[in-house]
Amino acid sequence: MARILLVSTNTTTEPYPVYPLGMGVVAAALMRAGHKVSQFDYLAAGQTMDALDAVLREFKPDMTGISLRNIDNVDSLSSDKNWYLAHVRDITRFLGEQGQTVVVGGPGFSLMPEPVLEYLGADCGVVGEGEKKMVRLADMLANGETLPRLMRPETGLDAPDMLSPAWDENILAYYLKQSGIANIQTKRGCDNRCVYCSYPAIEGGNVRPRDPLAVVEEMKELRDAFGVDFVFFTDSVFNDAGGLYLEVAEALAREDLGMNWSAFFQPTRIDTRTLRLLKRSGLASMEVGTDASTNETLRAMNKPFTFEDVRAFNETCVNERIPCAHFVIFGGPGETMKTIERGIDNLNSLDSCVVFPFSGIRLHKGTPLYARAIHEKVVPTNADLLMPHYYFSPMVDAAAMNLLLGQGFSGRRDRIFPPSDGQDRMNVLRRFGYRGLLWDTLISFPETVAHGKDKEARP
Repeated sequence: MARILLVSTNTTTEPYPVYPLGMGVVAAALMRAGHKVSQFDYLAAGQTMDALDAVLREFKPDMTGISLRNIDNVDSLSSDKNWYLAHVRDITRFLGEQGQTVVVGGPGFSLMPEPVLEYLGADCGVVGEGEKKMVRLADMLANGETLPRLMRPETGLDAPDMLSPAWDENILAYYLKQSGIANIQTKRGCDNRCVYCSYPAIEGGNVRPRDPLAVVEEMKELRDAFGVDFVFFTDSVFNDAGGLYLEVAEALAREDLGMNWSAFFQPTRIDTRTLRLLKRSGLASMEVGTDASTNETLRAMNKPFTFEDVRAFNETCVNERIPCAHFVIFGGPGETMKTIERGIDNLNSLDSCVVFPFSGIRLHKGTPLYARAIHEKVVPTNADLLMPHYYFSPMVDAAAMNLLLGQGFSGRRDRIFPPSDGQDRMNVLRRFGYRGLLWDTLISFPETVAHGKDKEARP
């Protein structure tokens, strides 16, 4: 048996604080294998090395695993303070000075393992799903074996090995106080092939569902043990093309847990019957990966839908009074000044929804967009991408585009540009005690829509 300390290094609270789910499932795997585990959340503990030092002295771990959730906040308009690796390196160095063997993993690490491992100075890195790999490392440590420098992805876990997190009561209490939201994953992987997306490097390109009954039991535990009443499903896309999400919805509808939930959706065509099932299961709102605003730019991103599909999706949701937030990127492949103007008009024509426009796309190696950026000479070929580089179509001027976006969405409280404006608004609401996603408070539905009741913000 080894004593393993797991550390979540995430400190970002945008758009809201998120429980370190990956750390929890790795903790569960290690505990099931017989190892002793302690979980430490740097954000929840007040972002001090003193708190981390106290845990080290009390728990006396044999090895520490640190989770890197994000490298930066992928917003081209934000400041350098939203680049997170420097503070993670400080934590890594501190742990090393205390004699710890440090293993780093998590989605941020898996995006670019070699340069991140070199920058942080950790002893070992885990790429992809960490449950089995961390157990193997703990076993090697307990047996006195030398740890490898890097553990590469292997065959993705099947449902029986996708464990529920070992919830840490104190850490969860912090996130519930801050946001009122707990998070659950119903499946891993994504079978879309969007040109910019890094999910295949993190979770793989095939959808692997969990048992819907396991998801229900996890929600019951959150409700009964911790008082959770709102959950966000963190799947890359909840409404997968194969319809696996409907099995989860049906299981939740049968149980009638009295809990609300939200998730990431793609705006493919959806019918009223499906939406009503989702509502019966607890659906309260949707965050929609619309991603582009014209058919030309949607095609260039390799999205599996058109803007006509987006419009139909939004209209069906409005008819069922389901709040939607569309997340849209401008400046991507195929973008021109004309498509920007048309895209603004398209988005402003969507009724009773929120739109979050973003400027440019954060580049990651291994994606088709990165290859395109190299071909178009919009990124240096020797860039390691630790510091963010953003793709902008060579047919647009970024400054002129941002000015046009600001003008096009001016005066609309439900069109949030730049993204920092939305964060400022949500921070104000939180100071007044509101909890939840909060963007849904910006939506009003037409009085002529008769289904259900308007959703109120949760204080």
